Amino acid sequence: MTPSLNHDVEKPLFSEAQFVAGFHAIGEERYHHQHPFHLLMHEGRLTRGQLQAWALNRYYYQSRIPIKDAAILARSDDPAFRLSWRKRILDHDGDGTKPGGIEKWLRLVEATGLSREHALRGDGILPATRFAVQAYVDFVSTRSHLEAVASSLTELFSRKLIALRMDRMRQHYPWLCGGLDYFTGRLTQAPEDSEFALAWVVKHARTRTEQDLAHAALRAKCDILWAQLDALYFSYVDPGWPPPGAFQPVKES
Repeated sequence: MTPSLNHDVEKPLFSEAQFVAGFHAIGEERYHHQHPFHLLMHEGRLTRGQLQAWALNRYYYQSRIPIKDAAILARSDDPAFRLSWRKRILDHDGDGTKPGGIEKWLRLVEATGLSREHALRGDGILPATRFAVQAYVDFVSTRSHLEAVASSLTELFSRKLIALRMDRMRQHYPWLCGGLDYFTGRLTQAPEDSEFALAWVVKHARTRTEQDLAHAALRAKCDILWAQLDALYFSYVDPGWPPPGAFQPVKES
């Protein structure tokens, strides 16, 4: 008699090295460093108006990062985890004595030629930006705590992109140089944050199913970042069709 196949058998657990390598493979394939909008940026081929649209829409994403992190923080009953994770909120909101990432991004918005009030009001944000950013907040609020933390691991890849972006912006858009403080801070903050998050995920993904969910969470975050750039590219590069109510750059000669 032929034994029946059990399709619910757990797959073999990844070794720690295999598990970590899986995150890096996802980053190589899916992180938004390869998006055409970023490639144009780094080649110096974006107009001031296109950079304004990027800074404005990205501000909306930046403004929701502390909300996202507060949601992750609230889900943990581990004081040690909360102690480490709350640093992220201070990094973005500031501590009352020095500016955080949100204030620094507003200065980048101003360096493009837009007012900070424009960004604070949310005027002209693309609908797709709002949907994608809210999808991220919803993801960390409704999925498992493990998946929520794993979704932050795009920070594993951000330092290299930030260093490249700073170099190319200084080269191609010197008028933006006064607004690059946000990126300077993230050169050290992102590696620190990702080191803690990766170690935590490795420790708490105890089954292959949990490991697969952690990998899937990183893919989902990469998709969210990519979708935001897709919206910018469609609206302001090709075909250049911003939706009703969206930011309209001043026509350049």
